[in-house]
Amino acid sequence: MLEKVRQQLVVNAATIFRVPAKLMPAKIRSMTLLEALKLVFKEALEDGDFEFLEGQWLKVSVTDMDLSWFISCDDGQLLVSTVQQEHHVSFSGSLNDLVLIAGRKEDPDTLFFQRRLSIEGDTELGLEVKNLMDSVDLDALPKTVRTGLEQLATFVAKGVQTSTDLHTTAVRETGNAY
Repeated sequence: MLEKVRQQLVVNAATIFRVPAKLMPAKIRSMTLLEALKLVFKEALEDGDFEFLEGQWLKVSVTDMDLSWFISCDDGQLLVSTVQQEHHVSFSGSLNDLVLIAGRKEDPDTLFFQRRLSIEGDTELGLEVKNLMDSVDLDALPKTVRTGLEQLATFVAKGVQTSTDLHTTAVRETGNAY
């Protein structure tokens, strides 16, 4: 019973959160993401690892929530905007897949080759962004943040797995994938 509830929450998470997220003022969405990025990439920012993003824009989209952010760096400071920017590279994926990547439950390369993560634009810039994401030491995050992220990613991973198992069982029983 609880696995079915988890599966339904995970499958419907984007639908559940889409309206509240859209109702939140864009400035608050941007500020929230900026503060999260500054926390996660604190060491990378201090080391100047965002230099490659100076004067360039990265677009990050949560496709099933119809949300996008534009991220850049100016004089060592991260910039986040919800206003359309001329971007050089874009990363897009579903809410669940992006949570799985953030919590290290899925590898971005695997999701890319499964066409669950889209990376478009400047290939070199995209690779630098991906490498920077991979370099984050989750153990360096405050314990509450790390634990919360790990628990969320585990919850999503189990819910996605349950959903996949149910779909596979239904296909076997009916012989029809759709």
